[in-house]
Amino acid sequence: MTIADITPEMNPKQLTSSSRRDVTMARVLRHLGTTLLDVAVGDPLSVGTVHGVVIYDPLDPPPMPKRAIVLGVGVAGDKTVAKVLHAIREHEPAGLIIRSSDQIGEKTRLALKGTDTVLLGLTRGASWSQLAALLRTLLAEGDIGGHDRDEEAAIGAGDLFALANAVSSMVGAPITIEDREFRVVAFSGHQDEADDARIATVLDRQVPSRFTEAMTAKGVFQRLYEGHGPIYVDPATLPGRDLRLPRVAIAIRAGDELIGSMWAVVKGPFSLEREQAFADAANLVALHMLRMRAGADAKRRLHADLVSTVLEGGTSALEAADKLGLRRNAATVLALQLADPPLAAGPSMLAAGERKLQRVADALSLHLTALHTGSAVVVLGRIVYAIVPTPRGHGTPEDFVRTAEQFLERLGDRPSAKIGVGRVVETVYELPDSKRDAERVLRVLRSTPVKRRAACLRDVHLQALLIELVPSLKGDSWIPSVPVMRLVEYDAQHDAQLTETLTAWLDSFGDVVSAAQAIHVHPNTFRYRLRRIREVSGIDMDNAEARFAAMLHLRLRAISDAH
Repeated sequence: MTIADITPEMNPKQLTSSSRRDVTMARVLRHLGTTLLDVAVGDPLSVGTVHGVVIYDPLDPPPMPKRAIVLGVGVAGDKTVAKVLHAIREHEPAGLIIRSSDQIGEKTRLALKGTDTVLLGLTRGASWSQLAALLRTLLAEGDIGGHDRDEEAAIGAGDLFALANAVSSMVGAPITIEDREFRVVAFSGHQDEADDARIATVLDRQVPSRFTEAMTAKGVFQRLYEGHGPIYVDPATLPGRDLRLPRVAIAIRAGDELIGSMWAVVKGPFSLEREQAFADAANLVALHMLRMRAGADAKRRLHADLVSTVLEGGTSALEAADKLGLRRNAATVLALQLADPPLAAGPSMLAAGERKLQRVADALSLHLTALHTGSAVVVLGRIVYAIVPTPRGHGTPEDFVRTAEQFLERLGDRPSAKIGVGRVVETVYELPDSKRDAERVLRVLRSTPVKRRAACLRDVHLQALLIELVPSLKGDSWIPSVPVMRLVEYDAQHDAQLTETLTAWLDSFGDVVSAAQAIHVHPNTFRYRLRRIREVSGIDMDNAEARFAAMLHLRLRAISDAH
């Protein structure tokens, strides 16, 4: 069976709506097959519904739902592929995707015999992470479709990928549909007939910046957005060798609102008939994108409500956890906050900050779902919360700290973020406790000079306790009268650095040489400062209780200043 057997030429009258229950292997291949996947062994039409996407690790096999698509990263060779197929057989996988299907042989075919599993090959050069994102997007898009019986409504609410295929058939050219930020939201088949620029765009699901910059410089987008019909883009007017074939593009609008664009790779200008068909299709795409956006917004709100309910606890938590698929596992809560949260500097700045936070939340969701199937992520206020399930008896807070650190490494420094990790709990009812732990850790990471970007409560328990002491002590009359305050006042008047010296000495357990090195002064200078500390503050440096009181006050003062 070839991809062509699964992706027949379609016109809009043949399109129907779908739901997540209808996300079959045939539908997956209809969307991704021509560009990313090829069928090596098996019949996609016999597979039925796909229930998830799992990355397989032979050293640490992940929890695996039945009828999942398994990504065999690094799995190669007939013997190894057969071994993996035997290992996952009990889960009745819908398919196994490997990098190259050229080397499979009799062992693989025997392992597949008597199963409904399909073996697929991933196009060389395609990214595993991009494939995972595309598959999860496809599964999620199934939730958005409706069940309108009216034929025209069914077209509007149906599959945007199938609509792209229909437009492609009408105009005889491979199609991409892009949002306002040049992200590819859907594409047709036959992309292999286009040029390298289009293939790179589809594989990355984003128009490369070098093309958008070149088109901006040449006024392409100005023509596209100011006009109300298709425009022709001659590659000879643009720099670079990747863009070899012309384009016909049209803006996608809903009334006066620009919501995206549609692009066809062509060999020459459209005829008047095809130009009109392309313009008419743009109206249908606009309707579909609007309904998808409304459905996605509603789905996001529902998801947020469910996650919030679970995190708050109470009588509705169990029902909400059931709907999220979290009831049967242990779990932990992660809390993420950006180091530069949006300030109230006007609606536009606030909206930009919220969009940035949502993008980080989406990236975290993708990262966690790849490692822990069923993870639920939501933005509440200025914090991103994630409920991460794990099999009971598996996973520690330190394990999830490492997972958080891996995500932060990929995220980089822009935007900078901190993640607090809560305790691992066995029941849904304990998740609010894990949430409070994560928030306490996040407060420490945000409010004290801790170099770590991710931690659990065991890592920062003392700092968390001190932070919680500050509010109860702020109005206490003993704080300004303690000896440390005399040093603070003396330093303010004489720029003497006595407070810094005392802190270094206490942190070094009284080792003058180490303490002097820590603040970059000569040991003799440091000893002189110690004598001045005794004279100015009256602290008995030989008394353990006096040293503890001074250290406690210095820590509390640092935390109080940070707040």
